[in-house]
Amino acid sequence: MNIAAIFAAGIGSRMGSSSMPKQYLQLGSKPILVHTAEKFWAHPQVDCVVVLTPRAWLDFTQDTLNQHLPPGHGITVIEGGDTRNGTLRNLLAWVENTHGAGEHILLTHDAVRPFVTHRIISENIAAVQQHGACDTVIPATDTIVRSDDNTFITEIPPREKLYQGQTPQSFWCAKMRELMDSLSPEEELTLTDACKIFALRGEPVALVQGEVHNIKITYPYDLKVAHALLGIEETP
Repeated sequence: MNIAAIFAAGIGSRMGSSSMPKQYLQLGSKPILVHTAEKFWAHPQVDCVVVLTPRAWLDFTQDTLNQHLPPGHGITVIEGGDTRNGTLRNLLAWVENTHGAGEHILLTHDAVRPFVTHRIISENIAAVQQHGACDTVIPATDTIVRSDDNTFITEIPPREKLYQGQTPQSFWCAKMRELMDSLSPEEELTLTDACKIFALRGEPVALVQGEVHNIKITYPYDLKVAHALLGIEETP
């Protein structure tokens, strides 16, 4: 089974004055989350879509999806965690409790990346089938500077070897459970995304070519860009 998991558990603190988590902000005629969920819901290889959201927004999220998608759409809404790792653990537990411990592919995706394409989704599934795990990336276009003290340059790595991470990040569910259970508390504190878990254990993670327009809507400026990508005026 191919399961798409949309991580919508963030509160969107960097969006500025909005009192609503950014995934529920309007993008054209519908919320950002709905645009994102539709991409996976409509993909012929995705068997199941689950949205993970803060407890206080569970009912609101379900109502929002019901309002914009056809009756019986089948998207499930469950509680996320306080951290991305906690959300991932909640997801793994839900998959095992609901669908058993079989060979499931998990495609984890940011709720605020509404421009993911069917091509990216298809290539994520194929990459997991061939390699076990994958990350969606685009080549870095700017020079990346590393600083250990946040004051002076420590290193300027070769740009041709650097990529910017996007989502989906996809992998076999059982393998992710195995790797997460092997982490020490100290290792878990270093995690910033799912693929780093595989990297820590020396497991291969294939690269899937993303898209420049597969942006993450984090700041008010990003929302303006998203409206421009849709070719519509932003609602005041």
